[in-house]
Amino acid sequence: GTGVLPAAAGAPPYHRLQEGPQIHLHADELSVGFASSTMAASEPPPSYKAAASSVGGPISSSSASLTVFPKLYADTRQRRKYEDLADFYAIIKATEHLERAYIKSAISQEDYTKACKKLISQFKTSELALLNGKTITNTAAFMNEFQMDCPLATERLLNSGVPATTLHATQATAPAGAVIAETTQVLITCMDALKLEQRAVDDIHPLVSDVMSSITKVPNLPKDFEGLGKLREWLETLNKMRATDEIDDDQARQLTFDLDTIYSAFHRWLQTQQGH
Repeated sequence: GTGVLPAAAGAPPYHRLQEGPQIHLHADELSVGFASSTMAASEPPPSYKAAASSVGGPISSSSASLTVFPKLYADTRQRRKYEDLADFYAIIKATEHLERAYIKSAISQEDYTKACKKLISQFKTSELALLNGKTITNTAAFMNEFQMDCPLATERLLNSGVPATTLHATQATAPAGAVIAETTQVLITCMDALKLEQRAVDDIHPLVSDVMSSITKVPNLPKDFEGLGKLREWLETLNKMRATDEIDDDQARQLTFDLDTIYSAFHRWLQTQQGH
């Protein structure tokens, strides 16, 4: 039937509260609306149907339920693939958060360096496995596909490949003499490795990283010290290569020249500091 909502006792007439036509409620319309909303609630979203039909077949309307989710994989191999992608995604995100925490001084230099080195190592291992398995074409394409806005992680993982404390001057915990001796030692070690014709990236990259890490800890070293820019460029170049790659003879000769230049400039600078 059709009825008008009754006014409460003592309440003013409806037309005094609101001008315009009265609102009539129809029982048959209410029943139809309730039935349609109930049916809509029992139907899964279209995306679930499409995903299910592409993986495990269509979902019948009689058995459809919001508690049933389509699986992304049909066997163990596919499951491992998605787990590896999830781990790779998590490593990149974790690096982004770590970099932001370091910028805000929410983490000490020691803890940051330790955690960053671990994430870089995990990233390289995971990236190599995904590339060899042809799961991804490259990391940049992976980040673009999943809309990952991680500029700090991109710089750390894809460009430099070393913690920020390695690239920029930090406060050394050891005495100045020990830091200077360490810097001289790692420079000689790196040059000797090249003279012994070591060319593999996984051999050369750690040595160049040690040189950069040591020389930036030297107290009072000028920020524009000769050769620091070259070391950064070499770290970026080596980081973009695969661990199994090798530098050619021309690259080895240029790197040896750059290291020798840094070694000579470092000794000249030390001589100017003797009277200070």
